This record gives sequence, structure tokens and C-alpha cells, in this order.
Amino acid sequence: MRKKRLGIWWEYTWNDCYQKVKSLSLGLVSLGLEPGDKVAILGDSNPEWFWSQMAVQAARGTSVGLTASNSASEVKYIVEHSQSKFVIAQDQEQVDKLLQVKGDVPQVRKVIYWEEKGLRGYRDPILMSFAELIELGEAHGAAHPGLFEENVARGQPDDIYALQYTSGTTGLPKGAMISWKTLFLNWEQGRGANPVHEGDQWLSITLPAWGVEQTFGLFDSLAEGQTFNFAEKPETIPKDLREVAPHRILYPSRMWEQLASIIKTDMTESTWLKRAIFNLNLPIGDKVAELSLGGQKPSLVWSCLGRLSELVVFRALRDKHGLTRVRVPFTAGAVLAPDVIRFLRAIGLNLRQYYGSTEANALAVHTATNFKLESVGMVAPGRIIRISDEGEILADREGAFEGYFRDLEATERVFTGCWYHTGDAGYLDEDGHLIFMDRLQDMRQLADGTKFSPQYMESRLKFSPYIKDALTVGGPSREFIGAMINIDLGNVGYWAQRKRINYTTFADLSQKPEVLDLLRQEVDRINRSLPANSRIRRFISLPKEFDPDEAEMTRTGKLRRTFVEERYKELVEAMYGVQEEISVDTPVVYRDGRTAVVRTRVRVVRC
Repeated sequence: MRKKRLGIWWEYTWNDCYQKVKSLSLGLVSLGLEPGDKVAILGDSNPEWFWSQMAVQAARGTSVGLTASNSASEVKYIVEHSQSKFVIAQDQEQVDKLLQVKGDVPQVRKVIYWEEKGLRGYRDPILMSFAELIELGEAHGAAHPGLFEENVARGQPDDIYALQYTSGTTGLPKGAMISWKTLFLNWEQGRGANPVHEGDQWLSITLPAWGVEQTFGLFDSLAEGQTFNFAEKPETIPKDLREVAPHRILYPSRMWEQLASIIKTDMTESTWLKRAIFNLNLPIGDKVAELSLGGQKPSLVWSCLGRLSELVVFRALRDKHGLTRVRVPFTAGAVLAPDVIRFLRAIGLNLRQYYGSTEANALAVHTATNFKLESVGMVAPGRIIRISDEGEILADREGAFEGYFRDLEATERVFTGCWYHTGDAGYLDEDGHLIFMDRLQDMRQLADGTKFSPQYMESRLKFSPYIKDALTVGGPSREFIGAMINIDLGNVGYWAQRKRINYTTFADLSQKPEVLDLLRQEVDRINRSLPANSRIRRFISLPKEFDPDEAEMTRTGKLRRTFVEERYKELVEAMYGVQEEISVDTPVVYRDGRTAVVRTRVRVVRC
């Protein structure tokens, strides 16, 4: 493992990690951790996060992953629901959340923290530092030689490896129970489709409790000798990524959309010469990628032109974003729009879709030699998928999770016999590729019977460098599709600066006539590629961003669609009415921390 601290990469050998895990595990045992007990881990992705997890599991306990962005109420819910006996937290901020809700989680015996800054003056007896726990573990190990190895040896395939809480897009998060047996089965299958090599580099940039970091990060590092790297902090990820230059990477689709948007914006803001060189070479990269997608070998001319474009433009472009050595670039989460995939493949990033879920694990994946633009990959080796009469994707139960912790009713809802109901709509094509459409409950139909996928249209909108987020609406009582759009403050702000357009706040900028006209042009561009009856006819530029702290999004960036539509019901109705504009109250946070509520006039824009 390697962790960047104060600009320096600190390395941890196999022996370093072993000793940390052993001492932490024995320390927890000395405090009363027993097989089957739950331990919550709260913080950003760090070596300490994974050492804690392995320490818990070595004692046959179950880890419960939380993220640093979880609010105090979310921490309370998960810690209480999981019945966690201990909580391991990163720093003062996370400890404060636990102390705030301590009275509501009386089963928690100790809160153990690994960053001591700001905590030296805390005197609550429930608190303990990492150093104190390690010292306890070393003393317990000396008094009970061989205990750590005995605990590990007692582990069983049916033991619960972790409780992985769902993102909660359709209600309160549910704790999916993942057994070691299921974890190993899915990990082996994924590794077979896209092999890992000794000496590969991996940078942890997603949530540590997410299955991706568990398998692609931790397990592949343990099994193959891949180096597991950790950024200094979330804000330094772009710089750290460039230093590590990983061989494999998995971004949520949202991050690939942002990368494509950043590259397009950088080119727009660059010198005329750089723009000209990029615009001259992009069609070449696009043509070579198109031939590759069609299974054709580029001719000698196109091959030479492709290599020249790679040398002159694309390699340097990827290097700027730390992607020069990426052998396997994965995307997961929402399906990426074909425009985004084509663009990224044109600059040399041969993106592969990865489809799965917390409950179903990996279900489909692309490989280097088997890629289809419209699919999310071939059915993963060893997995079985079938499509129900309603068009729902069903997965074999053997590779799925064990059920929801303390929620038998929810478990019974998603299992029918030997099949797990994913809740996703899709179909298998004649070549065995899985075509994912959208969440079954999110598929929409207009009054004239036209069906559309909101998620697909939203991903097309977010390909624009000026649109950060979007939510499309429609239904059986609606005649057309509407959209609520979040501008990208950085890109639109820079555009406004170049156009000499003055503004004060996000809300003010979002309603500028020039900005609304810019958004209309972007929507019109997308509409030209859609069937006439599936086009966006009206949109609203929201005066604030969608915010996970207001429950509008999950911590993984997924919109809580039903909640958002209900929250902005007045705006939705205005889109489908005759009003040209509507007044809304928008909370504003000033730079000095003051807050206020500003009434904003929001316009309905017709396309």
C-alpha cells in the first residue's frame, strides 16, 4: 500500500500491513469483539480503513462501511440498524458525528479514531485512538500466542463478509449481507474477464465500502501483488492520479462524463493553434475507434494517421489526466451515452462498461476483444441472466447476496425461487450482450404511448460542458418530455466572464437570458439526434444544484428521482402549464458563512 501525506508517498510493506491488522484485530477481541459482531468504519479511503476492515474480518466479525460524507443522522441510522458494537472513525469531524448521536446508539462500546489532530482535548470515555488499540492488541497477543492465526483459521465460507448498505434511491438504505462464498465467486469471475498483473497500480478514488474498491482494489492487490494507492485527500485526486498513472481504473459514469466535459472545455478555452490541432486529429481518432468497434483492422493509412495523432495529441492529453498507462478503463453506475464513449475512445480510452449491483454483484462486463457500444457487456463468466415477461433483468441467486439484514420482507420481495430481481429493464441481444435500458420503475411513457428512458436522455445532456446535472420528466398524462437542468458553475461562469456577463450568485447566473439561450442550443443539439416524439420540448434552469445533504442525491451521485420530482412539483407543473416564469425561494450561502433565502424568478424555456 502507498498513501500520500503532505506531498510524500508513504509505503507500507506486506509485513507492515500484517502487523497492523493483527494488532488491531487482537485489540478489538480484547475489547469484546466476537464472531458475527458488526463494526462500522467511517471515513475516506485510507490504508487505515482497510486495515480496520481486515482486522474485524480476521476475528470473524462483519464490517459495515460508511463514507466521510454521511451526515450525523445517516451515521446514526446505519450504526443503529446494523447493531454495530464498535465504530472506527477517521478524524475529529467523524468523531463529532458519533458523539452527537451517542445517546441513540447505546450498543456502541468504543469509537476508535486513526487521525488524532483536534482530538487530544476530548475526554469522553467512549473514545480510543488507533495507537491505544494497537497497544492493547500487542499485549493481548503476547498473552495469547497464536490466537490471531486461530481466529483466521476458523473462518467459514458462509460467514458474512460485510454489510454493504445500498445507496437508498428508493427509500432508506438497506444492509445487503455479502458472504465470503459469494464474494470469492464474483471476484474470480471478474478477474477472468479482465486479468490483473503483478506490479499493476490501482488508485482508490471511489467509496471504500463499494464493491469496486473491495474487489478491484483490495482483493486484486492481495491476490496478485498490485500496489494499492491512496490519494492525499479527495481534492488532490487529479494530481495524485497523474503521479500514480494506474493500469486499471473504474470511474462511475458521472466522472467519465465530467472528464469528457473538462476536455471539451479546456479545448474551447485553449489557444487557436491548440484547438485547430485537436479538431484536426479528433476525427482521425474517431475513425480508428469506429473501425475497431466494427471489428475491422484499420488500413495502413489510417493506422499511420492514428499513431501520429496519438503521438502529437492524445497521449499528452491522457497524461494530463493521469491516464497514460490505463490498460483497462471501466465505467459503472448509470449507462454512459454513446457520444461520451465515442469521444473517449477517440482519444485512446477504450472504455468498458461494467454492470452489476450491491445485491447481484457483477452481472455483465466488456472485455478487450468483445465490445458493443449499445450494451453493458457480455454476461459475466459463470453468471446466469434471464429477462422476465415484464422486461426485468433477473440474475441467478447463487451469485447474489444473502439477503437484507433485519429486513425479511424486502428480501422476499427481490427473490423468486432461484432468481434475484434487479429492478432494471433490459434485454439480451442475439450475440449474448446485455442491453440495459433504465430502472424499471423509472421507464416513462407519454400520453401518446411513446416510451423513453430518462437516464439515457440525462446522460446525453450531461455530455455538454455547460450542464452538470439534469433530470428529465414525463408521464402518461404528459404530452412531451421536460427537463430540469443544473448548470456547471465553473464552465458557465468562465463562459459568462468571456462574454462580459456580470452575475452575483449561482441563482443569478442560472437565469441570465444569455445562459438560457446557451442551454437551449445544447438541448437543441441533443434533440437533433432523437426521434421527433422523444425530444425535450421545455426545460428549466434550476437556481441551485442538486444536493446530497438535502436528500436530492445519494452519496454516490444518483438522483432520488421520485423525491426530486415531488420537491420541485411546482416547477414541473409550470413546465407543463402556460406560465412563462415562476417565483421560487432559493437558499444562498455566502463566502463568510452567512445564509439567506433569495426569491428567484425562474423561466420556462421552450425548445
